[in-house]
Amino acid sequence: MKAVVTVMLKPGVLDPQGRAIGQALQHLGFAGVGEVRAGKVIELDLAETDPARARSQAEEMARKLLANTVIEGFRVDIA
Repeated sequence: MKAVVTVMLKPGVLDPQGRAIGQALQHLGFAGVGEVRAGKVIELDLAETDPARARSQAEEMARKLLANTVIEGFRVDIA
């Protein structure tokens, strides 16, 4: 089963990478772009076949290693 973990900085946490991307887009002529936030996507191929257990495993992995839960939030999607 495939799990996709999306990790993003929490609202209110400064995002210098997102800011740099936003400025670069403006310099490239993309004038309609507002705030940009950068994050990461981690794809996991899990042996688990039960979707609920796969989600639970991926969430535990995110809490323990994939996300810094002090400043980041995460979302798990199961495919």
